Amino acid sequence: MSMRAPLGRALGLGSARDGTGSFWHMRLTSIANIPLTIFFVWIVVSLVGSPYEEVVATLSSPLVAIAMTLVIVLALIHMKIGMQEIIVDYAHGGTKFVLLILNTFFSVVIGAASVFAILKIGFGG
Repeated sequence: MSMRAPLGRALGLGSARDGTGSFWHMRLTSIANIPLTIFFVWIVVSLVGSPYEEVVATLSSPLVAIAMTLVIVLALIHMKIGMQEIIVDYAHGGTKFVLLILNTFFSVVIGAASVFAILKIGFGG
């Protein structure tokens, strides 16, 4: 016998009313990260030992810049959701709240700095 309300069972929502959303976000970002990570590794390996000018020229390409931005953004979203799940499951009390805030700030700061660097290279700054 289930203790959940009929509406909660019908909507598939857990006690926090948010479980399926983060579940699907994790799955979608992980699927999207597969080809993006392969592309990222391919670019990095192909540029090992290349002169600075060639690296900047490659990273200035619109296709490469867009793909690198997607790699950063989707990997950070995936990481943030994963860390949030770990924090919610294993941290308690005020520590949980502080860690959730730090998780969000870390993701935003790293994402902003990375996207800024990609844009700066892409626009030749």
